[in-house]
Order: sequence, then C-alpha cells, then structure tokens
Amino acid sequence: MSTIRELEPKEVWNRFADINAVPRPSKKEQKITAFMVAFGQKLGLETSSDAIGNVIIRKPATPGYENKKTIILQSHLDMVCQKNNDTVFDFDNQGIETYIDGDWVRAKGTTLGADNGMGVAAIMAILESKTIAHPAIEALFTTDEETGMTGAKKLSSDALTGEILLNLDTELDTEIEIGCAGGIDVSAYSDYKEEATPQDVVAYQLTVTGLLGGHSGMEIHIGRGNANKIMNRMLFQQYEKYGLRLAHLHGGGLRNAIPRESVAIVVVPAQHKGAFEKEFTENASHIFKELQPVEAHLSITFKEVERPEKVMEAKAQQAFVRAIAAAPCGVYVMSRNVEGLVETSNNIANVKAENGKITILSMTRSSVESSKQDLANSLAAAFELAGYKVEFSGQYPGWEPNPNSPILHVLTEVYERLFQEKPNVAAIHAGLECGLLGEHFPHIDMISFGPTILGAHSPNERVSIKSVQKFWKYLLEILKNTPEK
Repeated sequence: MSTIRELEPKEVWNRFADINAVPRPSKKEQKITAFMVAFGQKLGLETSSDAIGNVIIRKPATPGYENKKTIILQSHLDMVCQKNNDTVFDFDNQGIETYIDGDWVRAKGTTLGADNGMGVAAIMAILESKTIAHPAIEALFTTDEETGMTGAKKLSSDALTGEILLNLDTELDTEIEIGCAGGIDVSAYSDYKEEATPQDVVAYQLTVTGLLGGHSGMEIHIGRGNANKIMNRMLFQQYEKYGLRLAHLHGGGLRNAIPRESVAIVVVPAQHKGAFEKEFTENASHIFKELQPVEAHLSITFKEVERPEKVMEAKAQQAFVRAIAAAPCGVYVMSRNVEGLVETSNNIANVKAENGKITILSMTRSSVESSKQDLANSLAAAFELAGYKVEFSGQYPGWEPNPNSPILHVLTEVYERLFQEKPNVAAIHAGLECGLLGEHFPHIDMISFGPTILGAHSPNERVSIKSVQKFWKYLLEILKNTPEK
C-alpha cells in the first residue's frame, strides 16, 4: 500500500489505499459503511447512513459557487470478490494487496476493487479538500451494487435534493455514458436422485481453467470462454457415447462475472478408458482452437482420482446436461439502433450439482425491457423442460439515453477543451445505478464517467495510473463548470 500512496494524484490514491484496507464484499458492507460514516464525521460534515448501509455526506459550496446547482457525486462501496484458485485470501477479513505494474495498479491474485473504489476515493478526496472549488455536494455511497443494486433500490425518495448526478462508475476514460442495460437474475433449481457408483469404472476429475473471465456486461461481446458451457460441452460429447456418469460439478461464481473455472468428478466404464481419454483430448483441442484467439491460456484437462461413492441418476444427468446445452449464453441480440452495442445477453454464471441438488444461476441483461424478458423466458423454458423450478429475481431497469442532457453538454465541452478530442458518448451493456436512481429521482440530470479499468470482476482487474490523473483533472474542471441554479 505504501507504494501506491506515492502515486499522483496522492489525495486520490491515498483514499483508495484506505478503503482497500477495509473488507467490502457485496452484501457485507458493514465495515466500509462504518468507515465512511467515521470519515464524514471526522471532517465535520453532515453525514448519515440508512438501514441498508448507504452513506450520504454533504459539503457546502466553496466561496463563489453558492449559486450553482447542487451536485450529487455517486459511487458504490462494494466490490466483486474473485480470486485465483491458487490464491489464499479471505475477503471478509483481509485488505486488498496491490502492486504497480508499469502504468497499471493490480492486486495480488484477487480483484482490485478499482470498480468502484476509484470513484469512492475521488469523492473522498473532494470532500476533505480545502482548496478544490466546487458547488454544494451531496456525496452518495451506495451498497450492494454488484449483486443486486440493493442500496440504490432501497434509497429513500427524499434522500437527495441535488439536480445533477455524476456517477463515477464508467471504466473507459474516453467515454461518457448516457444509458445502460437493465438486468434480471434467472435461477434454476432441482433435486435429483443419487445411486451407487457402478463397479469396474475409472474416476476422473475434469477441469476447465485458465480463462480470462471478466465483466459479464462490458466484456460479453469479446467472445471469451464460459467455463460452465465448456464443461457442459465436454460432458455432452461423452456421456451417451461412453456411459460417462457425473458425481458432482461446480463451476463459476458471481452472476456478473464470466466464469473462469469449472471442476467435475465423473466415472467412465473401464472398458472405455482408452477411447474416452483419446476423444476427450481431441474435443479439448477443438475447443482450444476455437477460443485460442482470445483465450491463450485455456486448459481443459483430466486426471484419474479416487472412485466416488455415488453418481447422479442417469435420467437426471441427461436432463441436466441437455438443459445447460439448450440455455442461451453470451450475446443474444445486438442493438438495431446503436451500432456495436450489445442489446441483450446472458451469462450462465454458476452451475453446481452435488449431494442431490442442482443450482444454475444466470444473469440476463438488456437495454430493451421486452427483449430482456424474452431472453429470460427462453432460459426459463430450457430449464422448465428439464423439470427444474425457475425463479426471476433482482430485476432492475435500464437507463434510457438523453442526448439532449444539459450536463452532457457541459461534460462534452470540458472534455474537448482539456484533451483536444471528442469523447465517445455512448450507452453501455452493463448495469449502472442510474436507472434505479432515475426512478427515485426523475428530475435529476445524470451522467457517468470514470478512469480506465480493465478486467473488472476478475483477478486480472487493473486501473491505469495515467488515466486516474486524466479522470481527476477532468472531474475537477467539471465541478467548476456546472450550471447555475
């Protein structure tokens, strides 16, 4: 941490180091909420926290800026907690360990928390500054953005008085976001019977690993491999031909992260041992060849292990494998209105089959509400045909773009003046809290921007040092140029 504290702008990097020392997994934000409340109170600023853990800190305008509209600066406190399999780390109790790699700040084997910690740190730096010029500020720090946007959903409709909201959760410093996708969680559940493992079999551990993973919205269009779909493809090609039987399987993690790893224990009749191993290797080679342009480190392997006591009933196994094969995953529809924008997608994020229970968790995103529901229904149909119980939950709205937004004109003018180029004004295929906040506060003019963060939601997450400097310069100039009341 002492190393990144020396980076410029120091006021931002020091606050980032501070919050990264505080555990802040989604749905477990008690420690970071308490930290932020103490931070505001120590500064002598009006500070409050609600029942869900959102924190609001208010700071009066600096002299000469009293007649400008109140600005809401907004970022979320929680972070996606992912780690490499060989990394020992306790997200509930440990602070993130960072290091500098050229122009990038990274974490040691885990997610970095730059999403959205850099936004939080920048707001903290403004709140504690005695020299930065700005209008009256309402700093809103929300909770549980990554796994349900619970904080934004449950924010009281009278919590804010500001008329302009700057969301600091965009991950390319050349972009200004004016719209985003909505989302819905699609969950499938089933019980299955187990039976004694047949005699005269060979047991294997099948492993899919080495995938890049990443953000299931921002990076869904790149064509990265989904560990759950890859594993299922290997099972599908083997279970009928060689009598493969599944003992248990676990792949993926959080709904908003493209799954990087999957592990299964299977058995195969001993008489098919040679043929199974040969064809498994061939199929793995085909998949690697398909994905090699984007997944250079993909590994699909098998190794012999101790024979399990039980396997999934054959009929249940057939339904399980076919349901996942039928379930849409990846880009579903590209936008017909915005060139290059993913309209609708799904991420089969977590698949677990063990001890007689199956759980399949997916996240569907779309900028078009009817298309989002159509894809959710398609997923439900695939799983219901297999006899599974399907639940829809965690639904949140998209944010409809407003190209005539007054604050957009301000940000565009400031960007062009500072950097001598035009920004990319766009909507993104990811969830921002702006959609929900817009429902609570329909009068607020909203915009989103931020520093360049790559690999979010994976242990490859990193933030550009130069980009943070650019973002900070841009943010401070925006605060000087916001509209008057």
